[in-house]
Amino acid sequence: MFKKIQIFVLAVATFGNVNAQKTKINSGERPKLVVGLVVDQMRWDYLYRYENKFGKGGFQRLLGEGYSLNNVHIPYIPTVTAIGHTSIYTGSVPSIHGIAGNDWTDKATGKNVYCTADEDMKPVGTDNKRSGSHSPKNLWSTTMTDQLMIASNFKSKVVGVSLKDRASILPAGHNPTGAFWFDDSNGKFITSSYYMNELPKWVNDFNNQKVPEKLLANGWQTALPISEYTESTADNVTWEKPVGTAKDPVFPYNNLLTDYATKKGVIRTTPFGNTLTLKFAESALDNYSLGKGSETDFLAINLASTDYVGHSYGPNSIEVEDTYIRLDRDLATFFKMLDEKVGKNNYLVFLSADHGGANAEGFLKANKILGGFFDDGMEKNLGEELEKKFANSKIIHGIDNYQIYLNQSLIKEKNLNEDDIKSTIIENLNKDPRVLYAVDLKKIGSSAIPEPIKTRAINGYNWQRSGDIQIVSHDGMLPSYAKKGTTHSVWNSYDSHIPLIFMGWGIKNGESNAPYNMTDIAPTVSALLHIEFPSGNIGNPITEVIGR
Repeated sequence: MFKKIQIFVLAVATFGNVNAQKTKINSGERPKLVVGLVVDQMRWDYLYRYENKFGKGGFQRLLGEGYSLNNVHIPYIPTVTAIGHTSIYTGSVPSIHGIAGNDWTDKATGKNVYCTADEDMKPVGTDNKRSGSHSPKNLWSTTMTDQLMIASNFKSKVVGVSLKDRASILPAGHNPTGAFWFDDSNGKFITSSYYMNELPKWVNDFNNQKVPEKLLANGWQTALPISEYTESTADNVTWEKPVGTAKDPVFPYNNLLTDYATKKGVIRTTPFGNTLTLKFAESALDNYSLGKGSETDFLAINLASTDYVGHSYGPNSIEVEDTYIRLDRDLATFFKMLDEKVGKNNYLVFLSADHGGANAEGFLKANKILGGFFDDGMEKNLGEELEKKFANSKIIHGIDNYQIYLNQSLIKEKNLNEDDIKSTIIENLNKDPRVLYAVDLKKIGSSAIPEPIKTRAINGYNWQRSGDIQIVSHDGMLPSYAKKGTTHSVWNSYDSHIPLIFMGWGIKNGESNAPYNMTDIAPTVSALLHIEFPSGNIGNPITEVIGR
């Protein structure tokens, strides 16, 4: 009898293993389409702050069907858009992939460098060189989109879409099918000669539909009765900066269509910039037949309006809340479209953010929380001190990305001692009540800065492109240009704690509070696709997501 029971148990176990093997994803199987959604300036807590205002098809669908990582952080500073998108797609950090900021100072010439600017490229779809002369030439590492192209022998199709040039170009990688962004000078999606010599007919057709005008025609009213925005501060507070020509930051904004006639970029600081982006992404999907071929395709989308609205109003505003309510509806429409055109079980989507956002200084002050402006008068005061000691007040090129850039050519010309200059600056900064730490970036490895700040500063330091001295401010300290609205760049949780949700092909429902980094996204997607990790990758696949 005991033997019979043993045989039965073995048979059941064997049957179970067979079934498990059948449900396990075969190494040769891949989704038809990967969709990367990076929501600009989305803090992790927005998923739950506005949860009761969301419908079933957008963020709640992601949480209900997907796998959510609740403890994902950015492992470097400064936390800005260009670096965030690059690090998501390379699995790497500025020290390695080379994108050290949205901008940085060329140490040889002292000139400003924009991350994707490329004077050798011609604008396509516009006459505006500033808008259109761009490429990924400053990106040193490959992206997961690059690796997908290599793995498929360039049979896959990769498309980048954003209102922002950098948020389309850097995720799309070095050799995509196309990368497109919005031109404020003509109100159209454009590209550069790096990718193609003329816009495809479908892009021209889309641009000719005048979608922005249609989206702005009725202005911007709240999606819900304004009395229901109980998660936000009052509609009119002093620390918000209104959109367009509006005199006050108060709903409704009825002047948007008139503003757009003279300033196309106004659509960026409205929820309708996200709607426009997703409509263009759908058109790209249709016209490139993404998800219809034998190889996996990739659609990299940045939703940028959340960032522009956040910068103008701060994270506790009705404007930000309404933007996320409307984005939730747009995502529901977008996911339904993917279900119909690609197939519900045929696409893999991940949603994350390039960075978060700080509370506005006025909001902090009104609620008795530490805040201020770390650089107010700082450069002037340091210049006066350097004039006294070194007879030169022009030693500092500028303060950017919470870093001080020194005028290296002047130091060399005047035969000044760089270490003495740095010591003088750091000594003075450490007397500033707004500064928590100031450190020579070349010597940060031996500094007394605690973890995780030290590692994040090291990861963010690119010796060829970063500044010379890192400033770590006290919590809540913003740069002085953000006296209205807010910004981001620091190591603190409000800037570094980001959402990460995977949904669709090969993904089970669940959540984890285990610690992960932004740099784990690329190797996770790569592992799901069974392709090589990006060349500069330092992250690891998230095994809870992969299921093994």
